[in-house]
Amino acid sequence: MHKSFAHARTSRMLPDLPARLEPDAIGIAQDTVIGMASSAPAGTMAAVLASLALTSAYSGGLIILLTAVPMLIIANAYRRLNMWNANCGASFEWVGRAINPYLGFLTGWTMIAGYLIGTVAEVLVLGPSVLAVFGYGSGSPSLSAGIDTVVILVMGLIAVAGIKTTAWAQVLMAIVEYSILGGIAALGLINVVFGQPGTYGMSRGWWNLYGIGGHGSLIGSLLITLYLYSLYDGGIYVNEEVRHRRVNPGRATVWAVALLAVLYSLAQIGLQGVVGPARLQAHASTSLIYVAYVLGGTGLAKAMALAIALSVIATTGTGIVLTTRIVYGMASRRVLPEPLSRVSTRYRTPAVTSILIVALLITLTWVYLMAASFTSVLTDVVAVAGLLATMFYIMTALATTAYYRRKVISSIKDFFTLGILPVAAIVFLSYVTWKYLAQAPAGQAWTIAGVVASGIVMMLFARFRWRPGFFEVRPESYPGGPE
Repeated sequence: MHKSFAHARTSRMLPDLPARLEPDAIGIAQDTVIGMASSAPAGTMAAVLASLALTSAYSGGLIILLTAVPMLIIANAYRRLNMWNANCGASFEWVGRAINPYLGFLTGWTMIAGYLIGTVAEVLVLGPSVLAVFGYGSGSPSLSAGIDTVVILVMGLIAVAGIKTTAWAQVLMAIVEYSILGGIAALGLINVVFGQPGTYGMSRGWWNLYGIGGHGSLIGSLLITLYLYSLYDGGIYVNEEVRHRRVNPGRATVWAVALLAVLYSLAQIGLQGVVGPARLQAHASTSLIYVAYVLGGTGLAKAMALAIALSVIATTGTGIVLTTRIVYGMASRRVLPEPLSRVSTRYRTPAVTSILIVALLITLTWVYLMAASFTSVLTDVVAVAGLLATMFYIMTALATTAYYRRKVISSIKDFFTLGILPVAAIVFLSYVTWKYLAQAPAGQAWTIAGVVASGIVMMLFARFRWRPGFFEVRPESYPGGPE
């Protein structure tokens, strides 16, 4: 096999880590649901429906489909790299071993920050949605934070209990969530297409990249849609627990992107025109619930609130599980404290790390909710989460081309799938990131800078304090032969 040949080229290369989590615990369908849940369809749409409609001047549906193209390319990069090395650390491991171990560490650090902040971005809409289900309005920040805390604790317990428990809980919540979101979106689309009174009718501008009258911000819209897809890669981080661990997680990641593209475009196109721009903006923080109320009254509004609540509960659970797996993968290479790599012999999960992630999520949620107004906090968190995800997607695509550089010239298919397309995705994502950072609010730019700076500090500490072998690894590449 090519891996054993590659490892024999130098004694400084790292061997694959043995699986210590529960092997063959879940299948490809459950893994796909985990990937979709980590993107939180209903919760994410609740956060961005109004902002995407207004930023894009109502071309959001088209831009969602456009963004699916580089996301599918990146998903295929995950698939190919997972065939090489199925490891919870994923891009941390791949970038470190195919390009440079220091870049690998920073990629892993960005992944941890991205999943923590991305999960918080979803959790922030949970409190108002739960309160809406019971008819109490939006409530105070402290009441919302209290609800968020309870949910984080419960999902933390499920995460510790094992990946099988997590997977089945995710499947049950997904069935209800996607049925409600898809059904109401279809109802909204019917109303808009047939011009029901009060709707904002579909026009040619909806199919123009710059929106109605050319007034949309393409860069701003692309960043929002990148956030929509962000963290779809969640199915990769449980690869050690999936049947056929080198094949199924990659396939699940590709399927997750494709299904999200359909669901997101249907929801955006179907719901953004149910009311006019002024009314949509006025209810931006509860746009999905408000639109559902307009379509079907209190009953439909409560159904949508339930879908949002389930979506956020689901992504909270996957956020804990997946962040834990990334930390576990890095700690297994001794670039993070060794206790974080310990696995419970009873539950076959990194229980200590799960508890740490739960504590961090609770702390960040309270800090964000108490720091400023809900709308401004949500906008900042969404942007930062999208930027961080884009950064580690770029590094994953780069690692694909770097590792498979010898295979790129072996066939026309490989030339495009391992060379041209990943490079095109890198250029596209880098351009969007650069353009946005040039005009980003100071708070968002400083948050990104803080993540990178803290990662450098932690990397240097790990390098010189613990001296792990990971930092001594030489770049590997695909040596040829069958995969």
